[in-house]
Amino acid sequence: MKASDIMTTDVVTAAPTDTVHDVAKKLLEHRIGGLPVVDERSHVVGMIGENDLLRRAETGTDHTRSGWLQFLLGHEVLAAEFVKEHGRRVSDVMSVEVATATPDTPVGEIARLLERHRVTRVPIVDASYRLVGIVTCADLVRMLAAETEPAPGELAPDEPAARAGNDAELRKAILKRLEAEPWISIGSVDVTVVDGTADVWGMVDSVCEKRAARVAVETTPGVKAVHDDSLAIRPAVIGA
Repeated sequence: MKASDIMTTDVVTAAPTDTVHDVAKKLLEHRIGGLPVVDERSHVVGMIGENDLLRRAETGTDHTRSGWLQFLLGHEVLAAEFVKEHGRRVSDVMSVEVATATPDTPVGEIARLLERHRVTRVPIVDASYRLVGIVTCADLVRMLAAETEPAPGELAPDEPAARAGNDAELRKAILKRLEAEPWISIGSVDVTVVDGTADVWGMVDSVCEKRAARVAVETTPGVKAVHDDSLAIRPAVIGA
Protein backbone atom coordinates (compact mmCIF):
# COMPACT_ATOMS: atom_id res chain seq x y z
CA MET A 1 0.00 0.00 0.00
CA LYS A 2 1.21 3.48 -0.90
CA ALA A 3 0.79 6.98 0.50
CA SER A 4 -1.73 7.79 -2.23
CA ASP A 5 -4.01 5.03 -0.89
CA ILE A 6 -4.41 6.58 2.57
CA MET A 7 -3.47 10.25 2.28
CA THR A 8 -5.85 13.16 2.83
CA THR A 9 -5.96 15.38 -0.26
CA ASP A 10 -8.03 18.25 1.17
CA VAL A 11 -5.23 19.62 3.31
CA VAL A 12 -5.54 22.54 5.71
CA THR A 13 -2.50 24.77 5.18
CA ALA A 14 -0.94 28.01 6.33
CA ALA A 15 1.06 30.67 4.51
CA PRO A 16 4.38 32.04 5.79
CA THR A 17 2.73 35.45 6.17
CA ASP A 18 -0.18 34.18 8.27
CA THR A 19 -0.21 35.11 11.93
CA VAL A 20 0.41 32.69 14.77
CA HIS A 21 -3.05 33.58 16.09
CA ASP A 22 -4.64 32.52 12.77
CA VAL A 23 -2.85 29.16 12.89
CA ALA A 24 -3.94 28.55 16.48
CA LYS A 25 -7.57 29.11 15.42
CA LYS A 26 -7.16 26.75 12.45
CA LEU A 27 -5.74 23.99 14.64
CA LEU A 28 -8.70 24.25 17.01
CA GLU A 29 -11.31 24.65 14.28
CA HIS A 30 -10.17 21.57 12.34
CA ARG A 31 -9.10 19.58 15.42
CA ILE A 32 -5.65 18.88 14.06
CA GLY A 33 -2.21 19.00 15.66
CA GLY A 34 -0.28 20.63 12.85
CA LEU A 35 -0.36 21.76 9.24
CA PRO A 36 1.98 22.35 6.29
CA VAL A 37 3.14 25.83 5.41
CA VAL A 38 3.05 26.48 1.65
CA ASP A 39 4.07 29.38 -0.57
CA GLU A 40 2.00 30.94 -3.36
CA ARG A 41 2.89 28.03 -5.68
CA SER A 42 1.81 25.38 -3.13
CA HIS A 43 5.42 24.40 -2.45
CA VAL A 44 5.97 23.09 1.08
CA VAL A 45 8.26 25.48 2.96
CA GLY A 46 7.65 24.40 6.54
CA MET A 47 5.41 22.81 9.16
CA ILE A 48 3.74 24.43 12.15
CA GLY A 49 1.94 22.67 14.96
CA GLU A 50 1.06 22.57 18.61
CA ASN A 51 4.66 21.98 19.70
CA ASP A 52 5.72 25.18 17.95
CA LEU A 53 3.15 27.14 19.97
CA LEU A 54 3.84 25.73 23.43
CA ARG A 55 6.30 28.42 24.47
CA ARG A 56 4.65 31.79 23.81
CA ALA A 57 5.00 35.16 25.52
CA GLU A 58 1.24 35.78 25.19
CA THR A 59 0.43 32.80 27.39
CA GLY A 60 3.26 33.30 29.85
CA THR A 61 4.93 30.02 28.83
CA ASP A 62 8.08 31.55 27.35
CA HIS A 63 11.40 30.46 28.79
CA THR A 64 12.83 32.11 31.88
CA ARG A 65 16.56 31.51 32.16
CA SER A 66 18.92 32.18 35.02
CA GLY A 67 21.92 34.38 34.29
CA TRP A 68 24.46 31.54 34.26
CA LEU A 69 22.28 29.42 31.95
CA GLN A 70 21.86 32.33 29.55
CA PHE A 71 25.65 32.63 29.48
CA LEU A 72 26.05 28.92 28.73
CA LEU A 73 23.42 28.90 25.97
CA GLY A 74 24.88 31.87 24.16
CA HIS A 75 23.35 34.74 22.19
CA GLU A 76 22.37 32.71 19.12
CA VAL A 77 20.25 30.18 21.03
CA LEU A 78 18.62 32.88 23.12
CA ALA A 79 17.85 34.96 20.02
CA ALA A 80 16.28 31.97 18.27
CA GLU A 81 14.14 31.28 21.35
CA PHE A 82 13.03 34.90 21.43
CA VAL A 83 11.87 34.77 17.81
CA LYS A 84 10.00 31.51 18.44
CA GLU A 85 8.26 32.88 21.52
CA HIS A 86 7.51 36.43 20.33
CA GLY A 87 7.31 36.21 16.53
CA ARG A 88 3.87 36.98 15.12
CA ARG A 89 4.26 35.48 11.65
CA VAL A 90 4.23 31.79 10.78
CA SER A 91 7.60 32.18 9.07
CA ASP A 92 9.10 33.11 12.46
CA VAL A 93 7.74 30.10 14.30
CA MET A 94 7.46 27.23 11.78
CA SER A 95 9.87 24.30 11.49
CA VAL A 96 11.72 24.52 8.20
CA GLU A 97 13.19 21.00 8.21
CA VAL A 98 10.26 18.98 6.86
CA ALA A 99 10.12 15.25 6.24
CA THR A 100 8.14 14.69 3.03
CA ALA A 101 7.14 11.75 0.85
CA THR A 102 5.64 11.18 -2.59
CA PRO A 103 2.31 9.54 -3.50
CA ASP A 104 4.21 6.36 -4.44
CA THR A 105 6.03 6.06 -1.11
CA PRO A 106 5.15 2.75 0.63
CA VAL A 107 3.28 3.17 3.91
CA GLY A 108 6.09 1.29 5.66
CA GLU A 109 8.49 4.07 4.70
CA ILE A 110 5.95 6.66 5.88
CA ALA A 111 5.91 4.95 9.28
CA ARG A 112 9.72 5.07 9.38
CA LEU A 113 9.70 8.80 8.58
CA LEU A 114 7.19 9.49 11.35
CA GLU A 115 9.26 7.52 13.81
CA ARG A 116 12.69 8.79 12.74
CA HIS A 117 11.73 12.47 12.73
CA ARG A 118 9.40 12.19 15.76
CA VAL A 119 6.52 13.87 13.94
CA THR A 120 2.84 13.01 13.59
CA ARG A 121 2.29 13.97 9.95
CA VAL A 122 4.15 13.81 6.65
CA PRO A 123 3.26 16.10 3.72
CA ILE A 124 2.96 14.32 0.37
CA VAL A 125 4.48 16.25 -2.53
CA ASP A 126 4.78 15.79 -6.28
CA ALA A 127 7.97 15.95 -8.35
CA SER A 128 7.90 19.77 -8.16
CA TYR A 129 7.58 19.69 -4.36
CA ARG A 130 4.00 20.92 -4.54
CA LEU A 131 1.67 19.70 -1.80
CA VAL A 132 -0.78 17.03 -2.98
CA GLY A 133 -1.78 15.44 0.33
CA ILE A 134 -0.81 14.52 3.87
CA VAL A 135 -0.46 11.29 5.85
CA THR A 136 -0.80 11.33 9.63
CA CYS A 137 -0.36 8.80 12.40
CA ALA A 138 -4.15 8.66 12.56
CA ASP A 139 -4.26 7.51 8.92
CA LEU A 140 -2.03 4.55 9.77
CA VAL A 141 -4.20 3.72 12.77
CA ARG A 142 -7.31 3.84 10.57
CA MET A 143 -5.61 1.50 8.12
CA LEU A 144 -4.94 -0.94 10.97
CA ALA A 145 -8.54 -0.70 12.20
CA ALA A 146 -9.82 -1.47 8.70
CA GLU A 147 -7.86 -4.71 8.56
CA THR A 148 -9.82 -7.87 9.32
CA GLU A 149 -8.22 -9.62 12.26
CA PRO A 150 -7.79 -13.34 11.58
CA ALA A 151 -9.58 -15.66 13.96
CA PRO A 152 -7.41 -18.00 16.07
CA GLY A 153 -6.46 -20.97 13.94
CA GLU A 154 -7.28 -19.26 10.65
CA LEU A 155 -5.04 -20.50 7.84
CA ALA A 156 -3.75 -18.66 4.82
CA PRO A 157 -4.23 -20.75 1.66
CA ASP A 158 -0.58 -20.46 0.65
CA GLU A 159 0.84 -21.56 4.01
CA PRO A 160 2.45 -25.03 4.18
CA ALA A 161 0.63 -25.72 7.43
CA ALA A 162 -2.66 -24.88 5.76
CA ARG A 163 -2.02 -27.27 2.91
CA ALA A 164 -0.88 -30.11 5.12
CA GLY A 165 -3.44 -29.47 7.84
CA ASN A 166 -1.62 -31.32 10.62
CA ASP A 167 0.23 -30.51 13.83
CA ALA A 168 3.62 -31.71 12.60
CA GLU A 169 3.62 -29.28 9.68
CA LEU A 170 2.35 -26.49 11.91
CA ARG A 171 5.23 -27.11 14.33
CA LYS A 172 7.70 -26.90 11.43
CA ALA A 173 6.16 -23.60 10.33
CA ILE A 174 6.46 -22.18 13.87
CA LEU A 175 10.09 -23.21 14.27
CA LYS A 176 10.95 -21.87 10.82
CA ARG A 177 9.47 -18.52 11.75
CA LEU A 178 11.30 -18.37 15.07
CA GLU A 179 14.64 -19.29 13.49
CA ALA A 180 14.23 -16.47 10.96
CA GLU A 181 14.03 -13.81 13.69
CA PRO A 182 17.29 -12.00 14.63
CA TRP A 183 16.36 -11.75 18.33
CA ILE A 184 15.92 -15.45 19.03
CA SER A 185 18.67 -17.55 20.58
CA ILE A 186 18.86 -20.53 18.26
CA GLY A 187 17.92 -23.74 20.03
CA SER A 188 16.70 -21.96 23.15
CA VAL A 189 12.99 -22.53 22.47
CA ASP A 190 11.09 -25.61 21.37
CA VAL A 191 7.43 -26.07 20.53
CA THR A 192 4.97 -28.93 20.61
CA VAL A 193 1.61 -28.72 18.85
CA VAL A 194 -1.52 -30.72 19.64
CA ASP A 195 -4.78 -29.98 17.82
CA GLY A 196 -3.50 -26.53 16.84
CA THR A 197 -2.51 -25.55 20.39
CA ALA A 198 1.19 -24.70 20.69
CA ASP A 199 3.14 -25.31 23.90
CA VAL A 200 6.30 -23.19 24.09
CA TRP A 201 9.07 -24.28 26.40
CA GLY A 202 12.78 -23.77 26.93
CA MET A 203 14.97 -20.99 28.34
CA VAL A 204 15.39 -17.55 26.73
CA ASP A 205 17.72 -14.67 27.53
CA SER A 206 15.15 -12.09 28.63
CA VAL A 207 11.48 -11.37 29.26
CA CYS A 208 11.46 -9.33 26.04
CA GLU A 209 12.61 -12.37 24.08
CA LYS A 210 10.01 -14.53 25.85
CA ARG A 211 7.23 -12.12 24.84
CA ALA A 212 8.48 -11.87 21.27
CA ALA A 213 8.58 -15.66 20.93
CA ARG A 214 5.03 -15.92 22.24
CA VAL A 215 3.80 -13.29 19.77
CA ALA A 216 5.61 -15.02 16.89
CA VAL A 217 3.99 -18.33 17.77
CA GLU A 218 0.45 -17.05 18.29
CA THR A 219 0.48 -15.09 15.01
CA THR A 220 1.66 -18.06 12.96
CA PRO A 221 -1.26 -19.04 10.67
CA GLY A 222 -2.96 -22.17 11.97
CA VAL A 223 -2.19 -21.68 15.68
CA LYS A 224 -5.39 -21.72 17.74
CA ALA A 225 -3.89 -21.11 21.20
CA VAL A 226 -0.52 -20.79 22.94
CA HIS A 227 0.68 -22.08 26.30
CA ASP A 228 3.95 -20.34 27.12
CA ASP A 229 6.02 -22.30 29.63
CA SER A 230 9.39 -20.81 28.63
CA LEU A 231 11.66 -19.27 31.28
CA ALA A 232 13.49 -15.93 31.05
CA ILE A 233 16.96 -15.47 32.55
CA ARG A 234 16.77 -11.66 32.80
CA PRO A 235 13.84 -9.29 33.54
CA ALA A 236 12.36 -6.98 30.95
CA VAL A 237 14.33 -3.87 30.00
CA ILE A 238 12.15 -2.52 27.15
CA GLY A 239 8.37 -2.35 27.22
CA ALA A 240 8.06 -3.52 30.82
